[in-house]
Amino acid sequence: MLQLFRTTLVCFIATSGFCCNAVHSQEASNVAALGDTGIPGADPSVIHTRDGYVAIESRRGHALLVRVASSLEDLAEARAVRIWFDRDRLGEIWAPEIVFRNGRYSVYFAAGVGSDHRMYEISSAKPDAGYGDASEVLLPEDKWAIDGLPFIFDGVDYFVWSGWQGDTDVRQDIFIVRLNGDGRPEGSRSLIASPDQPWENVAGETPSINEGPQPIIDPAGQLHIVYSANGSWGPNYCLADLRLAPGGDPMDASAWAKSQGCQFGANPKTLAEGATLATRAKGVGHHSFVLSDGNPENSEEASAPMPFLYHGVPADMEPSNFWAARMWFIGTYQWVPDVTYIRGEKPDGGWGLKFTE
Repeated sequence: MLQLFRTTLVCFIATSGFCCNAVHSQEASNVAALGDTGIPGADPSVIHTRDGYVAIESRRGHALLVRVASSLEDLAEARAVRIWFDRDRLGEIWAPEIVFRNGRYSVYFAAGVGSDHRMYEISSAKPDAGYGDASEVLLPEDKWAIDGLPFIFDGVDYFVWSGWQGDTDVRQDIFIVRLNGDGRPEGSRSLIASPDQPWENVAGETPSINEGPQPIIDPAGQLHIVYSANGSWGPNYCLADLRLAPGGDPMDASAWAKSQGCQFGANPKTLAEGATLATRAKGVGHHSFVLSDGNPENSEEASAPMPFLYHGVPADMEPSNFWAARMWFIGTYQWVPDVTYIRGEKPDGGWGLKFTE
């Protein structure tokens, strides 16, 4: 599988960018056949910078490791270098996200035990060395928080994450807050999405889940937050989308429209019309768009397929521990026009995403 991964991605991904002009739909279908990258684990975060393709992962819940490669197809064989260890015993280390801002790498991750999970940051001038001690991201209301990362939209800095409204584990919502000039959260948090649709909790489980938010900007310049719904501990996990209204304020919950189902998942009961049914893996989600510097303002505007990574459990496996069996997979996504979401109770048209395994 890894050899196929290497050979078919050579034309699809150039080290100076993502896609060769001559290889769109045909090479995308080749990439779609790759599936498992050979990297075990969950919650992939991969960006493209001046240093190459940079991936961050957690290891055994107490360390963070970085891989750096000249191309995506080489990541699986790149040495995983430990950049940080939980010497302060913060607790379980989950879902690191790496970004490149103002000439520095920053890694955001959740740490804690039970209701104590909070967001933390480490930073360095190099992708795989020089990180210092972790500092807490002081989010408004100081509630349980995971899966957070900063981004820029229309010249304004924001931080988006998954968290609790209160102090008990009954539901995970998507929140957003503005950042000040020093990169610190300021003002109140805004709740922009809750798992309030049947397809977001098809098993009727507690807690219900919206998590893994990933910002990206469509060809019309509208902001999207693609997130994971349903529990990551089972096969129903899937990717859905929020789309900001033209000219809308990201802090205004009423300005967001939600897709009418997941756009990528292994259970047809979760999917929107025209969405992609995952067949090579189940429990697919917590993805990463492979963006330049990890910045959604660097999103590609073309309709050609572009690479993304996600985790899942191989479809033919029935593991006793679903979480432990997760692997990184690679697929493609592309923008498609005239997709109807729901904003409030009204239909809302605009660009949507099409995912391919």
